Amino acid sequence: MSEIQIFCGTGSGKSAAALGQAVSWACHGKSVFIVRFLKGKAGAEQEFMKRLEPEIKLFTFEHYDGCYEQLTLEKRLAEQQNIRNELGFARKVMVTNECDLLILDEILGLVAMDIISAQEVMELLKDAGEDMHITLTGTTCCDELRDMADLVHEVTDSSHGSR
Repeated sequence: MSEIQIFCGTGSGKSAAALGQAVSWACHGKSVFIVRFLKGKAGAEQEFMKRLEPEIKLFTFEHYDGCYEQLTLEKRLAEQQNIRNELGFARKVMVTNECDLLILDEILGLVAMDIISAQEVMELLKDAGEDMHITLTGTTCCDELRDMADLVHEVTDSSHGSR
């Protein structure tokens, strides 16, 4: 089975940690795909990440600017179909073993927002080729996904006072 890593927790930097992993893999000649969920189609972060192509390929199927949570109900429903298409694309990448590292950025947020179930994510992950490495990110991670992972990184914010 493929190797699964999770970056989760209430702290900031989960997507940045996954991006660091992507850069490291790309530096070693590995192919990297990043599929982003819930972050919209625009933004400075996305524009920067596009400059990393072709070594790191970025995919998002969302059509609206801004985060999912900020959209109207009508736009959220439209984006849910785009998200389903994105999940279909991720499945195709896994089945065809199209890359060495696949990062599903904020897929755990889809579960937390009840857009998809943890069971659907587990079924998706079962489609991955044996040599594929997969990284999931998001704030909350349920026990079922945690148990399926080979490595879970808990990211928290901490304050140590003045130094």
